[in-house]
Amino acid sequence: MDSENKLGDYLRARRALLRPQDVSLPDDGPRRVPGLRRDEVALLAGVSTDYYIRLEQGRERRPSDQVLRSIACALRLDDAAAAHLFRLGLPVFGARAATSLTIAPELLRLMESVPDMPAFLVGAAQDILGANGMARELYRGFSRYDNLLRMIFLDPYARSFYGDWDAAARLAVSNLRNSSSQFPGDEHIERVVGELTLRSPAFANLWARYEVRPRTREEKHFVHPQVGELRLHFETLAVASAPGQHLSVYSAEPGSASHDGLILLRRLAEQSAATDFENPNQEEEALEQGDTRA
Repeated sequence: MDSENKLGDYLRARRALLRPQDVSLPDDGPRRVPGLRRDEVALLAGVSTDYYIRLEQGRERRPSDQVLRSIACALRLDDAAAAHLFRLGLPVFGARAATSLTIAPELLRLMESVPDMPAFLVGAAQDILGANGMARELYRGFSRYDNLLRMIFLDPYARSFYGDWDAAARLAVSNLRNSSSQFPGDEHIERVVGELTLRSPAFANLWARYEVRPRTREEKHFVHPQVGELRLHFETLAVASAPGQHLSVYSAEPGSASHDGLILLRRLAEQSAATDFENPNQEEEALEQGDTRA
């Protein structure tokens, strides 16, 4: 878990990711610890070394807008990372209420009205709040379809499902870091972070890097056990009526092998739906027998 000095933690983590040559400073050889020194960041930001040290140590808690902009530039932060810095340095900046896990019925109807593409609703902590049949079929190999982070880091199936597990893991954590700064103190996000930090060293290592990247659009590579390889475009839309919730949709280039794969995935979803309709008690019976993959 993060300490109380979140701004200092973030500054230390970000300067540790930079090398002198990344910021046009002379490389004086191997260093005791990785990254830039505090006096180098201070020099680049145009502030005194003493002030920057006090900022990192949490003894200075009221940095100005100008100072934060200068530090963001010195640390080569992109827009998302800089916004995270401002949310930490200026708590009023971007403050949001606690996230909601309640799903509007209209959103459920919207997901079900997209029959040709996997669509699902996620919360700020990457809980899967709802999904259409194709999305459930896409992720059917996981023992639980409840939280993308738990699935990636705690379910062994994820290593074969994601074409590039390392990239998927890094993106998921950087997206969670973005959510944590948008909703500071959100108890559910903190519980998810705490659980994964204790149970997954891989998650803990990535979380400590303090990388920030909101999930908006990207290309995904999956390996489905029945459909095979799927290379899909991922698009996510923020739900204005429910802060922290996002509607995510996968699509494929028309005429591509992945487009054909989605057609097959839809057929599998329809077969699964028919089976579930014919055996409404199947899931309950499987759970009673100890089958956690029901």
